[in-house]
Amino acid sequence: MLKIYNTLAREKQTFVPMVAGKVSMYVCGMTVYDFCHLGHARVMVVFDMVSRWLRASGLDVIYVRNITDIDDKIIKRARENGEDISVLTQRFIDAMDEDSALLGVLRPDIEPRATEHVLGMIEMISTLIEKSHAYQAENGDVFYAVNSFQNYGKLSGKSLEDLRAGERVEVDTFKRDPMDFVLWKSVKPNEPSWDSPWGKGRPGWHIECSVMGACHLGKHFDIHGGGQDLQFPHHENEIAQSEAANDCTFVNYWMHNGFVRVDDEKMSKSLGNFFTIREVLKKYDAEVVRFFILRAHYRSPLNYSDKHLDDAKQALSRLYTALRGIDVVAKVDKSAASYEAFKTAIDDDFNTPEALAVLFDLANTLNKSGDLAVAAQLKGLANILGLLARSSEDFMQAGSSSSLDVALIEAQIFARSEAKKAKDFAEADRIRKDLLDQGIILEDNSQGTIWRR
Repeated sequence: MLKIYNTLAREKQTFVPMVAGKVSMYVCGMTVYDFCHLGHARVMVVFDMVSRWLRASGLDVIYVRNITDIDDKIIKRARENGEDISVLTQRFIDAMDEDSALLGVLRPDIEPRATEHVLGMIEMISTLIEKSHAYQAENGDVFYAVNSFQNYGKLSGKSLEDLRAGERVEVDTFKRDPMDFVLWKSVKPNEPSWDSPWGKGRPGWHIECSVMGACHLGKHFDIHGGGQDLQFPHHENEIAQSEAANDCTFVNYWMHNGFVRVDDEKMSKSLGNFFTIREVLKKYDAEVVRFFILRAHYRSPLNYSDKHLDDAKQALSRLYTALRGIDVVAKVDKSAASYEAFKTAIDDDFNTPEALAVLFDLANTLNKSGDLAVAAQLKGLANILGLLARSSEDFMQAGSSSSLDVALIEAQIFARSEAKKAKDFAEADRIRKDLLDQGIILEDNSQGTIWRR
């Protein structure tokens, strides 16, 4: 049975859907004011993998991933660019869709935009005010009163006292408590606004996901996911808003993927180690990047470096090389031991490193036997993870950085083989190194020597 590490419970728990055979899942998406970065790529790929496995397990999944298209950063960027907010956001939504498609990420079932749900946000804020969980301040903003929610901090494990003592909280003299957060921002000059009972304004960030989740999945649903950085305060605030307004549990299972680091340092623009997906894809094949992300457990830190991407490229090439010259349709044999091993791995909190190890075991078996059933199983299980969807030839060609003529490569391989027969191992090693320097890797097996770029 599938077990998920539930951030709220701080342990792995057996996943039991609220409705048998159905799964409702909401993931916090992107704020669209710039190109997506590696952190976004990890969220996209991780929860795409989760959705794929749930569906492959026979479950009917409704996957919602929102788009934040109104926000302080969006307004600031549009003003800097001198362009309309809707033009800016649509441009980066299109770019996000292009990036995610290249990474093999399937489109979520529903992609709600914040600006489409402002009326629902106004309704929830009104309910929170009626229940004394929110108040309008003298400056016109509406704040959530954290003191009114008894279980505030249950997701992050932080008490209000600890938060007040240890967190840097924005000083706002209009708040009753420094930890109170904004639900509705009163209108400011030259900013988009909507009519509300509290005057013209726009919603705060946290209220968006509470409303979009409830609108598309109901007031209580199965899984809520996002990056670890959203655990506090965003997801904590979502729980406070939703459970106070709706008088019921908001989410059963909370999932958070780990941070992305660059050469063992936190990725940040200030450190100059901030990479967009587009920058990375100029250097590495998109499937290599997806493989690299899945190679680490989703809750672990992901350390980006050229070395790790190069290692991922070589590893993925091994899988494709095993399938070289074999034309089979991907098929999953659930009676095979390999499927049971694969399933055991993924069912253990989506342990993709162990699942990938099953693929390499199949590749080794295929290299020795050439068994077409093994090849079909390898492709079938890999496809569940969004891998090995291309032919080996297409992958090798896409990853090629060498202009060497194939005939010349084969000639050098033949020369190396002759040198080995003559026990001239120095010459054989020289040829191997010469090819390697030009981006060509040789692999010896029982059938001879194969090569790949």
